[in-house]
Amino acid sequence: MHLQNVISAALLMSASVTCAQPNGPLSYPQTRKTDQVDEYHGTKVADPYRWLEDDRSAETTRWVNAQNQVTSGYLEQIPYRKQLQNRLEEVFNYPKYSAPSRKGDWFYFSKNDGLQNQSVLYRQKGLEGTPEVVIDPNKLSADGTTRLMSFNLSKNGRYAAYALSKAGSDWQEIYVMDMQTLKPITDKLEWVKFTGAAWQGNGFYYSRYEKPLGSELAAKNEYQKVYYHRIGTPQEQDKLFYEDKAHPLRYFFPQTTEDERFLILNISEGTDGAEIWYQDAQAGNSSVKKLFDGFAYNYSVVDNIGDRLLVYHNNGAPNYKVSLVEPSTGTMRDLVPEKPEKLESLSTAGGKLFVEYQKDVTSRVYVYDLSGRLENEVVLPGIGSAAGFGGEKDDTFVFYTFTSFTFPPTIYRYDIATRKTTVFREPVVNFTPTDYETKQLFFTSKNGTRVPMFVTFRKGIRLDGSNPTLLYGYGGFNVSLPPAFSALLIPFLEQGGLYAQVNLRGGGEYGEDWHKQGMKLKKQNVFDDCIAAAEYLIAQKYTSPQKLALRGGSNGGLLVGAVINQRPDLFKVAIPQVGVMDMLRFHKFTVGWGWVSDYGSSDNAEEFKALYAYSPIHNIREGINYPATLITTADHDDRVVPAHSFKYAATLQEKYKGPNPVLIRIDTNSGHGASNTKKNIEQVADIYSFILWNMGVKSLSEEASK
Repeated sequence: MHLQNVISAALLMSASVTCAQPNGPLSYPQTRKTDQVDEYHGTKVADPYRWLEDDRSAETTRWVNAQNQVTSGYLEQIPYRKQLQNRLEEVFNYPKYSAPSRKGDWFYFSKNDGLQNQSVLYRQKGLEGTPEVVIDPNKLSADGTTRLMSFNLSKNGRYAAYALSKAGSDWQEIYVMDMQTLKPITDKLEWVKFTGAAWQGNGFYYSRYEKPLGSELAAKNEYQKVYYHRIGTPQEQDKLFYEDKAHPLRYFFPQTTEDERFLILNISEGTDGAEIWYQDAQAGNSSVKKLFDGFAYNYSVVDNIGDRLLVYHNNGAPNYKVSLVEPSTGTMRDLVPEKPEKLESLSTAGGKLFVEYQKDVTSRVYVYDLSGRLENEVVLPGIGSAAGFGGEKDDTFVFYTFTSFTFPPTIYRYDIATRKTTVFREPVVNFTPTDYETKQLFFTSKNGTRVPMFVTFRKGIRLDGSNPTLLYGYGGFNVSLPPAFSALLIPFLEQGGLYAQVNLRGGGEYGEDWHKQGMKLKKQNVFDDCIAAAEYLIAQKYTSPQKLALRGGSNGGLLVGAVINQRPDLFKVAIPQVGVMDMLRFHKFTVGWGWVSDYGSSDNAEEFKALYAYSPIHNIREGINYPATLITTADHDDRVVPAHSFKYAATLQEKYKGPNPVLIRIDTNSGHGASNTKKNIEQVADIYSFILWNMGVKSLSEEASK
């Protein structure tokens, strides 16, 4: 039986499980142990729950059913769980728009009316035109879990290639729409993952895998290939453009420049470092040539300026810079040199370069001409995060979105000629954002590193150590955590809660040096930073160990698992979500091999030693008072397969004998993130209920009933 059928099967199956009381003893399902032992470089490592890696076995199905019964029984008896869910729906129920993008006379944008499971893609002629629906994903599945993952228009806007994902899986199917009729034609491309549709001529380039052998949600993905698809033809006739039989564990991401002259092939061996190949349609031959060797640096070709390519990269510039490259000779000339602040992103529109820098994790945006001359700074509405600015060469204005923790995403229009910014669309929310404030704090980590953290709370709150506080971190893969707004935080803040977001090493907030300080053999720095953040919040009376929760997802789930193993005394609650918990075997499932560039691999003796020292599953100890722990995962998570969370839950339930609950919440028809709005709100309600209940909150304030 497939794991995605677990929840429905649960209605038909019985399990010997004692229902959990939120304030009484818990009886967990018995999890069978085996004598599985592996040897890594002379060290023997037990893996007694290896059988839980089989997502298609009946035994795994029974285990999941039994665990969900315990978790549901516990959560259902928290008296204010439904009250919190209702308040979450209220604050989330407002129209949410994306910034428009132009193609010819048409402007495209997405909109969610409030509680729609999926945002709807619209278009309209001109900014004053009447919107018409292009794709409504809500009509594509009964439970609203089919998502629109990408939408790529051809150069002339005549066709669009769009990708759909079902039930939260990373697997996608690509379809082609006739933009005159707004109806799909016969094209359907399967076994697609981690690719776009790069239009050139009467078709597009894309990447795909062969149909996986074994579980399509867990089997290792290898030998990605690039194909060219011609409109109106079956996938079987697609032309193989590029493959690399000698390197099965590489990604290939094709893109074309705006004028379709250059095909760019981005090649990576993981999440860090790139190799770039190109093809020039005007060169008179079809050969593909190497532009940049891999994989020491990150390169991104943004577009071309005539015969030359505009490249954003960190070769010789840890904080990144922008260069103009002559592809035939490899000659490189810097347009925007490196600065002390990280150059976070580059976009083009209207014959200009829009360059975003991060200064202490907040946006600064500047406009350059195509020769690299600085023209002006875009004056932003405040301290926060700006994104957008991209467009086509003949655009006269662009849109961008600005947000912060207490500033709902607002869309602005920037006129390129006059350099003026005006509000285009601002949200009407169901609460008062000005009731809340954010502070940026800096603290010192274990080795003396200065680390930033944002703390958001309701104005006038007393900082006496009694406030429920949610600490959130990530710390990996060069990913930055800038200020961002979430309406779903409001109900937690209304209960006197504080939200702390820490910018750990391993992220990209201060360039490649910051990233490398949290990679591979230096991963412990990430956990030290998180521990120091918790200690700082406690020392400064923002909270106390009895009122502090730690939450993170994916690589952040690993963070939670590692940190509560090392310093369980700092936290009352832990929320590890879809975490990478088995650091010795992560590279054996789906695309886990791609994370070796950040984590290292147990196949390497030195890296094994580092991984084994912090791997969450392998460092759970008996006799430790672990925090109340709610683990979350989902049946269609084929990014970080649920076996990580299964084995972690089984191990923690086996070894921890204290009074705090250890529960696992396993969603259905969902993936690495919630697959629709309804599931997202339900999950957040369960998380907040679990946190507050275990911090001793017996009832909610009147704010939650607004």
